[in-house]
Amino acid sequence: MMFRKLIVTFICVTVITPILFYTDTFTTSSSKQEFIEDVTSFAFSGNSPRLNLLPQETTSDIKEPIGIIYSENSSNPKDVVSLDSQVRDSLEHKSTRVLSATNEDEDNPIKQVTDDFTGGNQQIDNGLVNKEHDRKQMESGQKSNGATYQNTEIKYKKQSTQTFGNVDVKGSVKPGGNKQTDRPATPAIPMDLMVRQLKDQLIRSRVIASLTAVKNNPPYTRELRGRMKDAQRVLGDATKDSELPKNANEKLKLMEQTLNKGKQIQDDCAAVVKKLRAMLHMTEEQLRVHKKQTMFLTQLTAKTLPKGLHCLPLRLTSEYYTLNYSQRQFPNQERLEDPGLFHYALFSDNILAAAVVVNSTITNAKEPVKHVFHVVTDKLNYAAMRMWFLVNPPGNATIDVQNVEDFTWLNASYSPVLKQLNSQSMIDYYFKAHQANSDSNLKYRNPKYLSILNHLRFYLPEIFPKLNKVLFVDDDIVVQKDLSGLWAVDLKGNVNGAVETCGESFHRFDRYLNFSNPLIAKNFDPHACGWAYGMNVFDLEEWKKQNITEVYHRWQKLNHDRQLWKLGTLPPGLITFSRRTYALDRSWHVLGLGYNAGVHQRDIERASVIHYNGNMKPWLEIGIPKFRNYWSKYVDYEHVYLRECNINP
Repeated sequence: MMFRKLIVTFICVTVITPILFYTDTFTTSSSKQEFIEDVTSFAFSGNSPRLNLLPQETTSDIKEPIGIIYSENSSNPKDVVSLDSQVRDSLEHKSTRVLSATNEDEDNPIKQVTDDFTGGNQQIDNGLVNKEHDRKQMESGQKSNGATYQNTEIKYKKQSTQTFGNVDVKGSVKPGGNKQTDRPATPAIPMDLMVRQLKDQLIRSRVIASLTAVKNNPPYTRELRGRMKDAQRVLGDATKDSELPKNANEKLKLMEQTLNKGKQIQDDCAAVVKKLRAMLHMTEEQLRVHKKQTMFLTQLTAKTLPKGLHCLPLRLTSEYYTLNYSQRQFPNQERLEDPGLFHYALFSDNILAAAVVVNSTITNAKEPVKHVFHVVTDKLNYAAMRMWFLVNPPGNATIDVQNVEDFTWLNASYSPVLKQLNSQSMIDYYFKAHQANSDSNLKYRNPKYLSILNHLRFYLPEIFPKLNKVLFVDDDIVVQKDLSGLWAVDLKGNVNGAVETCGESFHRFDRYLNFSNPLIAKNFDPHACGWAYGMNVFDLEEWKKQNITEVYHRWQKLNHDRQLWKLGTLPPGLITFSRRTYALDRSWHVLGLGYNAGVHQRDIERASVIHYNGNMKPWLEIGIPKFRNYWSKYVDYEHVYLRECNINP
């Protein structure tokens, strides 16, 4: 009996158990396949129960893409405007399909069950096929006539997607709320879409109106010209669609209809292309002329004096001559020759600009009492300049105003440049109209180059014989920090301390000097680094030792025919102080605020001195607006003289 039980047990283990195991495996696989088929049917059955994890999409919900067709027959701008909403709906619909398929690949519980079967990728494949189908329909819907946009509407049912849970990135389900998915950015309609369409229509209408076949059709020509006038009135100066009148849509539609008639009258593409090329050539020529006129007008504006700045010296001069002799004197005159103080040389005929230089320097000085300003101006502005600083003294600082006419030693027999400035050839160069035909020379025909004030910088030891070091400043700068540290800079035996400007290629010697002349080519390096006037420390003792003034005179005599350089003070300065200039740190002096709107804000705020070199001075209307406040904050626009002359910020 015992032996029989052992045999039965052995048979069960070796025969019956494998049969049962195999049967169970077969049943499980079949069930799993059935489960997959059930899950797959959920996405396409309209009556099947919905899953709680994923939004469902029925076959009736699948939408066709919106076709965007470039058609000549479209004349309703509302179709164009409505395009955005339809494209957005289409993009959102396709985005939902793709995201739905993509989310199945990432931490989807259903996908984890069916991971070993190809059925899990079916929705992704369908999405790719649909995208390719959409792309082909879009391409087949385009036309090449270049007229306007038309929306071809394709009817579709509204997408109804319901979500009963919120699945986060990690796959955890949050009860309530809607499923949050990142949607691609929808294409934005330009703010000036209709404006550009109107402009395009005007260009096309001009082309059509110039064709022979159209000219031979008077009724159509009258209609086209009327539409052009209407479009021009509607367009006006508008730059955005919101600035157009309410009837812009209607005018756009009528113009398109008229243009379509013209295309039926004239279908000669070769004639249209020829006309367009002629218009392009004419436009380029007009652009060249306008650029030349703009350059001339910019130079002219830079040379002119605003009415307020012309009124100010007249008002001050009349007040100055009402004062007696003692009232015309500045205090603390004994400090003018003290070499232990900080001396500034400022040569200017612009009262307001000189006032800003002095005010900004004193405002930011640590010890204003140690600062001394030597202002030199011309005879015309001498009384006005003195009156301004008598009425507006620079606090505890010292100031003096001199007349360049009082420098009797500065005459044509001593100064070659003064002799050249008074020559007939120089006068002809400036004032003869037939000689002003070169664009490159326009900036050199500035009256400031005829003023001896512009050349006084080469005579500093003669003007200040008892001083050791002087800081030369232009009248178009603003001081933002204390400058007393410049007097402690060791120039290492050099005469001039300046900030180099060779960070860009056009600020090197070959930009200013004529290296085709053998004299220049022999003595100087065309790639040598240039430097800037506007804020320069001059060691007057070294100046005298190296006889710098005589070097300047010698080169001025060699340039009597302007073959070495054109007019100005920077080219002779580069020559005179060549190999005698010490490079200061760039933070001392930042340039370009008078021509370069791209000067970085950080560089401006770190700078000790900012320089409005260029034509766009801050006191002119053409000044760069974002830089003007750095200058205007040192002007008291409530001052009685400024109000009387209507000088406003």
